Amino acid sequence: MDEALVERVRAVVLDIPSGRVLAYGDVAELAGAPSPRLVGRILAEDGHDLPWHRVLRSDGSMATHLVHEQLELLRAEGVLADGERIDMRRYRWTEPLPEREEPQLGLWD
Repeated sequence: MDEALVERVRAVVLDIPSGRVLAYGDVAELAGAPSPRLVGRILAEDGHDLPWHRVLRSDGSMATHLVHEQLELLRAEGVLADGERIDMRRYRWTEPLPEREEPQLGLWD
């Protein structure tokens, strides 16, 4: 897997503030990933040290095997669920991402 892409996905997820969520598709768009499914794969393989619980399906639902843990983590941050679904209109993070310095590549790099 492209290491630069993994790092971009990790950076986006790390930037999601406490009390806010993004959909897998949002993360894919912000990180330049080709699909939301790839974001899910990256988080499953290399996201245990990230606030992975802040990334949901676009309808606000969660993976069945993670729902109880994810709801508990989100509730601790003030994100309240309606059953097992988060109101994406209320909790989706819509602020711009922090500015990051892009590596400056020279002519011969």
